Amino acid sequence: MSWVFLAGERVFKLKKPVRYPYLDFSTLEARERYCREETRLNRRLAPGIYQGVVPLTCSSTGVMALGGEGEIVDWLVEMQRLPADCMLDVRLKEGRVGQEEVGRLAQVLANFYRHAEHPSVDPDMLFRHFTQEIAENRTVLLRPDLWPDVSKASALLDQLDAALGKIRPRLRERSQSGCIVDGHGDLRPEHICLANPIVIFDCLEFNRDLRLVDPYDELAFLAMECAHLNAAWFGRALIERVAELMGDTIPHDLLGTYTALHAVLRARLSLAHLLDPSPREPQKWRPQARQYLDLAERALVSLS
Repeated sequence: MSWVFLAGERVFKLKKPVRYPYLDFSTLEARERYCREETRLNRRLAPGIYQGVVPLTCSSTGVMALGGEGEIVDWLVEMQRLPADCMLDVRLKEGRVGQEEVGRLAQVLANFYRHAEHPSVDPDMLFRHFTQEIAENRTVLLRPDLWPDVSKASALLDQLDAALGKIRPRLRERSQSGCIVDGHGDLRPEHICLANPIVIFDCLEFNRDLRLVDPYDELAFLAMECAHLNAAWFGRALIERVAELMGDTIPHDLLGTYTALHAVLRARLSLAHLLDPSPREPQKWRPQARQYLDLAERALVSLS
């Protein structure tokens, strides 16, 4: 939802003036507010990386500058640039990770979840969110004009609906017992930098409800994305280590459904690129959507 400008050792992010049902960046005031919120929230897991919010100005002579004089026409988030070769997705693809990285990342995440805000939430909040998500997935994945896999997708979505119904009491139980945290909201390998110290950035700032999660939901998402990169072992080991550090019993009855929910969502987002009149890399999205559906199918099979 942003344009990203690389400038030497710095990165600047300019939010696009867009409006969707789940976010609104359409006004200058909104973009400033969410730039400040992005900076505040990301400092939880990326201290020292988010430098602050910078105005884009236009002088009376039409000269535009960052932090200059004149009318403020937009706002940007200023960040320190991170080393690309330390990103977790890159390291996983190259096979440059081991148990040491599992342990370091698990320590960061366990500490984050222990100290994160644990808000009081409606016991049925998670169930409603997932139900709505499945309905939205149907609007894209069941379109025969987008791809020929409608029958498979329909059967999988029906299975996912049934699996979600079965865990509804457990979702209520975890909500009522204070397990829900104000988390990261978009915990993917490309948002994790295995520098020293580890940096986790680009959290979801524009909708707090989407950040209110069961930690094992976020971890299942990350593990699913690791599996998509042919590194399923990393996700499994990470979940086990985080649970050990937090003194938790892993909710195995939930992980499969969490994983399938995220995989189907990623399939929908992949296929949705083809709704663009001129999609970039159009040949990429159908195969990627199928890969995610395969991951969802394997996750649901693990429940039986």
